[in-house]
Amino acid sequence: MQNMEEIKQIIKENILIERLEIEDLSPEEIEDQEPLFGDGIGLDSVEALDVVAGLEEEFDVKLQGMSEEETREHFYSVETLASFVVSQHAVSM
Repeated sequence: MQNMEEIKQIIKENILIERLEIEDLSPEEIEDQEPLFGDGIGLDSVEALDVVAGLEEEFDVKLQGMSEEETREHFYSVETLASFVVSQHAVSM
């Protein structure tokens, strides 16, 4: 299993940059704590679905059945997404 830093890098490179085709940012420019939506990176709801698909594909985690509040909490930043992935892997072991 990957460590937290590797997970963050995969989220930045494979999901945010490649999957969403964000060309005006490099992985190094994306701060771990930066909000993914709104005033942060500025993702929209369609891109959020792509992030979900990317997480499921890259890390084999399931995001169904999550409350809106939990989703908002986990999808706040790269840091919170990586923590979610780590917690899901800890549960499945």
